[in-house]
Parts: sequence; C-alpha cells; structure tokens
Amino acid sequence: MVNILFCGNGYVFDGMLTCMLSILKRSVSDEPYTVYVYTMDVSHLKPAYTPISDGMIKYFEDVIKKYNGENRVVKTDVTEIYKKEFAGCPNEGAYCSPYTLIRLFADMIDGMPDKLLYLDADIMFNRDVHLLYDTDVTEYEYAAARDHYGKYLISPNYVNAGVLLFNLKKMKETGLLSKARELIKTKKLVFADQSAIIRSTTKKKMLPQRFNDQKFLHKHTVVRHFSKRLFWFPYPHTDNIKQWDVSRVHRIFRYYVFDDVLYDYIYLKRKYETEVNEK
Repeated sequence: MVNILFCGNGYVFDGMLTCMLSILKRSVSDEPYTVYVYTMDVSHLKPAYTPISDGMIKYFEDVIKKYNGENRVVKTDVTEIYKKEFAGCPNEGAYCSPYTLIRLFADMIDGMPDKLLYLDADIMFNRDVHLLYDTDVTEYEYAAARDHYGKYLISPNYVNAGVLLFNLKKMKETGLLSKARELIKTKKLVFADQSAIIRSTTKKKMLPQRFNDQKFLHKHTVVRHFSKRLFWFPYPHTDNIKQWDVSRVHRIFRYYVFDDVLYDYIYLKRKYETEVNEK
C-alpha cells in the first residue's frame, strides 16, 4: 500500500488529478494507493476557502479506481481542529494559504499510516513513485530534498516541504508536529509551516534534488515541482506556472513528456464539468 496526502480546498482538484495520474502512469507496481485528503471550511477568511466537495472526491476516486479497484480516497474535514489550534494565530495570513498548515495535524488524525508521502498539489512524477516511497526512513522523522533557492540563500541543507516522506511513528515519538504547531501558534514565521517543520526537526534524511526538482526537468528527475521560480528573460521576474496550465507548460517550459497525463487530465476535467452542469 502506498499512502499519499494532499491538503486543500476545491482548487487542489486539478493538482490532485494531474499528480495522481502521473504517479499511476509512471509506476509499474500494481499495489493499491490510499489517498488522504485534508480539507476545511475557513470561508470567513476568504470566500474561496471552502472544503473540497464530496462530488470532486467521488469523481477523483472513480478515476484512480480504474487503475486498481482497491485504490481509495479518504477525506478528512479538519475545520474544528484548525479552529482550536490555529484560529487567529500569527501565521493565519501567511504568504501561503492556511491549507498548507493542516498537514501539521497528521499525528492527530485517527487511522493515519506510519509511512505517508505528503505532496503539494503542483507536483508531477516523471518516474516511478517507488523510487521515492521505498526510501528507508525508519531512523528519521521524514525525508526531503533541498529547496532550490533556499540551499543557496538560507542554508545548504534547507529543505523544501512540498515533498515530504513522513515517518509518522517517529514524528509522534519526537513530537515534531506538536512542536511545529506550537511555533505556528506563537511565532510569526517567514515560511509558516515549512519554517515550523524545519525548526522542529530532530533528524531528517536528505534526498537528492531529483526527488523535488523545482526548476529543471532531467531524464533522472523523479518529481518535478511546479513551484514559483525565477526567470531571467526577457527580464528578471518570477512566475508561478502550474502543470494544469498546459499551454504555458508547452510554450514556456517546452515540456511535452507529460502530455499523456495532461491530455487525460483535460478530458477528465471536461467530463467532470459536464456532469456537474448536467446535474
């Protein structure tokens, strides 16, 4: 069993769909997947901050079940936990949405597995997920790769928290997530949850950059993370191109290696929208 965790509202649907399609199409093992989805209603902060709908979850599960009937999706609404832990905290209005904070509840949710791969929504797998998932983290709290910019600007071993292979059993022993939650509640942090995780870490396993490549795509790249990045031409600027923006992936990145995934995504997304409109 491969255990995956996504967090977000309805806007992560495109990312979840493209990411899981890339995993299913690039991985040769036929073992089942359990996809955990944490969501919540914090629409008092912003109207769009509503939970991912049951309709989206059902459609997403139907899609991944076509690859293996044992694949399943477990949706958890963490609204009440969020209100108790983080409502009004210094990081509620951080640079990222409050949905990035809710992965810090993984040790508080009943039934979560000891080994869990957390993924941001803007992730695509270029190679087999087991190259990452089978990493031995028995003696570590988690495994992660360096942040492309942070390793130069902050610290050589500064990690990017968009891809984290959790050892939840070890995290509970060391109290990593509870320490991180306390930091979120009491200190204003530059990178919110990422900073909290890094500051609370006792022992992490460093992964090669190919397991979270935030700028380039090589043949050996396992995970391509479509995070915000710096472009030098035609003038220095940042841009945030996501994998589901297929025309820009083609035009700016000139990536075509994901076309089998992205064309399936386009068909499936239109099919979902048609079904919703008909209802």
